[in-house]
Formats: sequence, C-alpha cells, structure tokens
Amino acid sequence: MQIITFIYNLFWGDIFKIPLPGGGEVGISLLVLILVPAGIYSTIRTKFLPFRLFPEMLRITVKKDSKEKSALSGVQGLIVSTATRVGMGNMVGVVAAISAGGAGAVFWMWVMALIGASTAFIESTLAQLYKEPDPLYGGYRGGPAYYIHALFNKGKAKKRSIIAILFAISSLICWCGVSQVISNSVSSALNFTFNIPPIVSTTVLVVLAAFIVLRKNTTVKVLDLIVPVMAVFYFIITIVVIIMNINKLPEVFSRIFSEAFGLRQMVAGGFGAALMNGVKRGLFSNEAGSGSAPCAAAASDVSHPAKAGLFQAFGVIIDTIVICTCTAMIMLLAPSEILTDLQGMELLQAAMNYHFGAVGSLFTALTLFLFCFSTFIGVLYYARGNVSYLFGDNWTSQTLYKILALIMLFIGGLAAYSLVWDIGDIGIALMTVFNMIALFPLSSKAIASLKDYTDMRKKEKLSKK
Repeated sequence: MQIITFIYNLFWGDIFKIPLPGGGEVGISLLVLILVPAGIYSTIRTKFLPFRLFPEMLRITVKKDSKEKSALSGVQGLIVSTATRVGMGNMVGVVAAISAGGAGAVFWMWVMALIGASTAFIESTLAQLYKEPDPLYGGYRGGPAYYIHALFNKGKAKKRSIIAILFAISSLICWCGVSQVISNSVSSALNFTFNIPPIVSTTVLVVLAAFIVLRKNTTVKVLDLIVPVMAVFYFIITIVVIIMNINKLPEVFSRIFSEAFGLRQMVAGGFGAALMNGVKRGLFSNEAGSGSAPCAAAASDVSHPAKAGLFQAFGVIIDTIVICTCTAMIMLLAPSEILTDLQGMELLQAAMNYHFGAVGSLFTALTLFLFCFSTFIGVLYYARGNVSYLFGDNWTSQTLYKILALIMLFIGGLAAYSLVWDIGDIGIALMTVFNMIALFPLSSKAIASLKDYTDMRKKEKLSKK
C-alpha cells in the first residue's frame, strides 16, 4: 500500500500550488498539467471539433456503415468504448467526485469532456490509421501500443518499442485495477441493499464474467444487448427524477457553478477540491487521452479513419455530458442531510432511496451491476491487442490475462475502497503519459485525415444539390 500511495502521489499529488484570494490555494498535479493543455491543443487543432462537427457525429451514428464480417462496425466500436465509459465511472466516479469535491466537481467534469472529445478524436483516428489485421479473433486490432511502435520503430516491424511496451503493460495494470473497482462497487452496493455478503456477490460476478470472457467472440454480442438498453433506461430514470424535483433544478445548477469557481469556495479551499476531483474523475470516466478507447476504435471497420475518431469523440460527450450528469442530478436533487457520513455507492443509493423509496435502492444496485459488468467485458476487449503486442499471437497469453483479470475481479470485491481506486488511477496515469508521448508528434496525421474527411463530405453535399 505504501508503494501504491507513493506512485499515486507522483501522478495525482500536487507538484505545486497556486495561491487564491483570501488565503486559499489550488494544487496542480502532473496529470492535470498533461491533460488540460493536451485537450486545449487538440480542440484548437481540430477547430473546436465537438461544437463544429456535432451534427456529423449524430449523422454517422444513425447511418448504417458496411463492414467486414469479422470486424466491428463503427457503431459497435462506439458501443464497446461506451461500455467502459458508461460504466462504473459514470456512477461510482461521479459519486467519488462529488463526495470529495462537492457539486463544483461536476462543472469541471463537463469541461474535461468538451476539451477531451478532441483528444479522443485524435487518438482514435490514429488507431485507425495504424490498425492491423487480428489473426486470432478476426477483424482488426490496434491502439496506442501500435501507433507508438510506428512512431519509434519505423521500418522495424518485428522489433518492439520500449515506450509501446510500457504503454501495453500500464494498460494491463490499469484494467486489473478497474476490475477491482468494478467488483468492489458491486459487492458494496449489493451488501448495502440486500445484505448479501461480499464473498457471495463477488463469486457470482466472477462466474458470470468468466462464462463470457473465456469464450472467443461473445463480447460484442453481449455489449450490443446491454449497453444501449441500460444507458437509455438510466437516462429515462433521471428525467423522471428531474421532473419530480423540477423546482429544485435552478438551485442545483446554481450550486454547480458557484462551487466550481465561487469566491467562497476559493477561500475555503473547496475550489481546488472541486477542480482536482472533477478533472481526475472526469478522466477516469471519459478516458480521453488515456489510450483506452483507441483499442476499440482500431477494431472498427469504417469507410474513413476520421469516422472512428468522430465516433469516439461522440462517446466522450455521451459519457460525461449526458450520463455523468444523470448521476449528478440524482445525487444533487436529494437533500444533503440524508447523504451525510456516507461514501461510495452508499451515497447514490441513499439518494435513489429518497427519490423512489426502497425501489430506488434496488434499481441502483441492479443498474450498477449491469454497468460494471459491461465495463469489465469492455476492458478485456481492449486488452486483446495489448496482450498480443507484448506476448505475440497465441491463445495461451490471451487466456492467462483473462484469468488474471478474473482473479483481480474477485480480490477487488473484498478490498478497501480507497485502495482499488488508487490502483486504477495509477494505471490510467501511466497510460496517459506514454500515450501523450506519441500523440503530439503524430497528431498532424489525424488532423490531415479530418481535413480529408470534411472535404469529402463537402463534395458529397455539393453533388446532391
């Protein structure tokens, strides 16, 4: 635990502090120094893509795109990445952000999503440009390990890149940490709601997960079924909560904006907590810049590389602007006194109890189970290409990593709440650092792909007139 704490503080601890009016201060961590400038840089380079091309994101999502039989369609790639984004990060992550940083953390999660969408576009387009055929599962594979390899090992296909190796290892560490967060969240929720002992709920979760992930190609079929249904259902429930508490809505938005950068929060130190927790949990939720989603983007068979990037940019918006806001509304529309002295998923369950009675707590536990279950399946889909990059194309290494992830899933159900979050944060921090090493020098290729795509779309529109 001391080693984990040391590494965690290295990335997420304060490198320096900026004094604020009235004697407060805000600490700046290494990851904030990397991700915020990267997001701003990507947003400017793509000419404010989330705003400018939002209609195009909607268009390609509803339009059917042809694909190779064994490969993912662009929408399926979006579903796989959404399975990991719209998962425990949207529920547990938002709860953690508000618990530690107050309502103001929600605002900074929104900001991270808007600037992170452009980063997600660049990394996912690069994944498409450098994807490879997948001899084991069929279709394609790729991700940061592959475009990092291309950057540093030009003309040396068989010689692995040290940076790419470090990224792949970091990703596998991260997803083991995520596995722990998943089972820890599920076991605590089911224990809180039904008094089910963690050992029982964790065992059931592991058995169900093993049945799916140890089979060759059931992953995408399961996610195609679970993800759209659970995301839409969660959104509908939130709309019901908002309608039931419509008179409180102005007060909630007032809290979000005032606590995000209000003078009172600056003096009390709350501004720093809101900013840091919003950024940290925003990253963990939408994953922009971390290099996770490009693993799904690379597997997509789309008619133009930029399409995969637009799908993943749209995924960031769905994740944070829509689904994370749903969780925030559910919590912030409940009286603060009923949430006192609670932490983790107990906060969200208490809020749902307030809105819907005993049925609310039941709904939260079952929704969390589905969200977390889909996240685990999604991250093991991500792991395929990274395991292959490290150990070659063989079923032995693929199966051994799946078994390791299942073991971590079991351990996480019985581990301490703060510890499992720290492991996940360390893994995603390492991934982000190694991903960014390649993202900046290669970004011009993604920008060129975007220009080619927008030019092509202009010609298509002109030809129809």
